[in-house]
Amino acid sequence: MSAAPPTVYTVTQLTTSIRATLEHAFPDVWVEGEVSNLRIPASGHVYFSLNDQESQIRAVLFRRMAAVLPFRLENGLTVLARGRVSVYEPRGDYQLLLEYLEPKGIGALQVAFEQLKKRFEQEGLFDPARKRPLPFFPRRVGVITSGTGAALHDIVTIVQRRCPVIRLRLFPVAVQGPGAAQQIADAVRLANQHTDLDVLIVGRGGGSWEDLWSFNEEVVVRAIASSRIPVISAVGHEIDFTLSDFAADYRAPTPSAAAESVSPVLVDLIDGIRENNARLVQAMRGTFRFHRNQVELALHALPVPLQILQPQVQRVDELNFRLGSGIRAMLAAVRPRLAALATGLERVGPGQSWQRGSLMLPQLLRRLSRAMPWVLTEKKHQLRTVASTLETLSPLAILSRGYSIIETRPGGTIVKDAQSVQVGDRILARLAEGRLSCLVEQTERQS
Repeated sequence: MSAAPPTVYTVTQLTTSIRATLEHAFPDVWVEGEVSNLRIPASGHVYFSLNDQESQIRAVLFRRMAAVLPFRLENGLTVLARGRVSVYEPRGDYQLLLEYLEPKGIGALQVAFEQLKKRFEQEGLFDPARKRPLPFFPRRVGVITSGTGAALHDIVTIVQRRCPVIRLRLFPVAVQGPGAAQQIADAVRLANQHTDLDVLIVGRGGGSWEDLWSFNEEVVVRAIASSRIPVISAVGHEIDFTLSDFAADYRAPTPSAAAESVSPVLVDLIDGIRENNARLVQAMRGTFRFHRNQVELALHALPVPLQILQPQVQRVDELNFRLGSGIRAMLAAVRPRLAALATGLERVGPGQSWQRGSLMLPQLLRRLSRAMPWVLTEKKHQLRTVASTLETLSPLAILSRGYSIIETRPGGTIVKDAQSVQVGDRILARLAEGRLSCLVEQTERQS
């Protein structure tokens, strides 16, 4: 009896059979390994290997799943992968067709957070030099948050209580779930089209890491970083941090703290203005008193200004009188010559007298016009000399050159002789700026 002939498979038949066997035996498996040989071609599918210390297996994450992956795959990242075992028939390679992927030992969102933070830091979006100071007293504040959340209620209540003159403009958005990040980014750009807004508050109340994730999305971070208006990020509670906090000009730990940062207490401002006004009035009065004392001191210590000015005024009057006398004397000297000239003209006849007179008169007028400016210039020079002398003799000018006035007491006798005081006497030295109280330790009389 002859043996049955062996079953002969083609390569394709065998590969197909192996594929069916593997897919039936391993329809849903979890595999832990380290990512290597990562490739992402133009198709969007992700190809890589999962390794441990002794083996490796190929893995594929198709574009549909890769698009919703919250973090970025990198070589060297240890992951937990879920999928089914299959065979890529053209090469006969067995591989994992993945449906889920997460970093091992840390959540996928945390990995995405760290990756995005590192990339934005490298781009300079979190650079402190980019951050702008908040306005001290904003008149209009834009608020980007949920129109029905507790955060909006807290912001409105605090602003109205602290500074009711501030006006709020709400840009309602979804703050979590699909599409929330795009709504927030669009609201930031819309708010920047309003030229009357002084500052923006972007935020929401507390929640889970997943609830706050919209404020970590790239589209929101870039919208905040490019805002023309200063932005306050107020997301969650004090312990919560999002990438929006790093991109904003100011991070408030809560929405309530954000409201306080933009609303100074109006009553305190009014009280501060009144106090500063009172201090200013007091300072001005003190300044006036100081300068009045200086003037009184100068008048008391030095000759009365009129006593200094009188001789100079008389000198000016004298110069003015001499100027008038000089002009009259010049005219008196010219008149006889004009009269003699007129007599001579009459003797020689009308025609000749007119001709000679017409020649001599312009010469005399020119001489007179040349003499007048010279006299005026000379008198002006003398007047400036007198003014300079007055300025030099000014009491304030004398004190400003380093001199002082010594009195036995405020408003007392001026000390002119060292013998008029005794050792141990208290004297007062008045300077150009202020005064000194001095104790006499020794007296000497100049020989």
